Amino acid sequence: MSATATPGKTAKSPAAKIRAKLTVSRVLLIVAGALIAISAVRAITGANDMTSSGQISGALMMAVPIGLAGLGGLWSERAGVVNIGLEGMMMLGMFFGAWAGWQTNPWLAVVAGILGGALGGLIHAVVTVTFGVDHIVSGVAINILALGITQYLAKIWFSMGEAAGEGGSPKQSPPMDDIKSFTVPGLSDWLHTLEGHHWFLVSDLAGIIGGLVTDLSSLTILAALLFVATFFILWRTAFGLRLRSCGENPIAAESLGVNVYKYKYLAVIASGGLAGLGGAFLAIVPSHIYNEGQTGGRGYIGLAAMIFGNWRPGGLAMGAGLFGYSDSLQLRNGGETVHALLLALAVGLVALAAWRLYQKKYVPAVIGAAVAVLLVVWYALTDTVPPQLVGATPYIVTLLVLALASQRLRMPKADGQPYRKGQGK
Repeated sequence: MSATATPGKTAKSPAAKIRAKLTVSRVLLIVAGALIAISAVRAITGANDMTSSGQISGALMMAVPIGLAGLGGLWSERAGVVNIGLEGMMMLGMFFGAWAGWQTNPWLAVVAGILGGALGGLIHAVVTVTFGVDHIVSGVAINILALGITQYLAKIWFSMGEAAGEGGSPKQSPPMDDIKSFTVPGLSDWLHTLEGHHWFLVSDLAGIIGGLVTDLSSLTILAALLFVATFFILWRTAFGLRLRSCGENPIAAESLGVNVYKYKYLAVIASGGLAGLGGAFLAIVPSHIYNEGQTGGRGYIGLAAMIFGNWRPGGLAMGAGLFGYSDSLQLRNGGETVHALLLALAVGLVALAAWRLYQKKYVPAVIGAAVAVLLVVWYALTDTVPPQLVGATPYIVTLLVLALASQRLRMPKADGQPYRKGQGK
């Protein structure tokens, strides 16, 4: 008598079941729950700036350069090239954009910024793709090189002659004209009126939507279109399929006739151009000048947003929005808002602890609950947070988000791995 094993259905864990059912409607439900929680925290703490149109508008302005840098990293890493040099490419874009902008107009500044960043991307492509240098070493070298070049050129171009007479110095450029911005007439004023009533949820929605339709820069609209275009190109075209195959399995791609070097070059140059556009945005929209050190690590934060978004444009946009929100807090001296966010973070940790408990992961659940209690105690015993903590908020958020998101990440399989032409033959 012989027994035959009949394969049965594999039991799924609770987490796998939830992931399988994570539809658009459920995502919207989660977003609605988060909005209700934030509205409740805002009503309890009286920190009305949490969802004000000014805060949201500032968050959007700060999210755009972070998102563009992250989008550049996405293009590069989807082709298998790690791009740590995004910060340096942003510096080049910001410098050359400001240099062109004060002499001509903001739209030529945009073009110059893209070309400046693309130049950095080309150098990174030559060094990593053609010569096979370690991607991290090349990226760090580009960051150092870009800092030195921009500082040197600023002393020559901005501190003497006509530039100096118009307000230039070794550390900043003369101011340039503003770029066109848009406000939805009628709707913006009505939403501002609703926001002023501070009603539960209604005023929060009015503040969020109002911040998205008031004084919206042309470059912000361009950045949104680039996110849509990136998704369409990389996931809906044959070109995008070939490019992504270079980041997943370049040897197999080469065996199917794909010119891997060409696609890596195109991806890394596009990566630099997008990062350069993010740098040009910083010079054109918030300040209208080049300021030394103005990038402030946003290239690295953009890379973190890309990782948080799991190398996808939608997730990257959400990560950039989160980092932009935290970045906006320091610009608005948001000590009271950060203090209120301690309570919001405690609520989020309680929800996360409950989810871990449902997954029967008791140690993370206990740790999350303990940290939530500490945050509530901190909130109860203080009235605000130190200014130093407010300034460090974007970097603290970056570390927390990467720590919490690390378990669900799936990078391209060949990302950062060396490749030499002919391996597929």
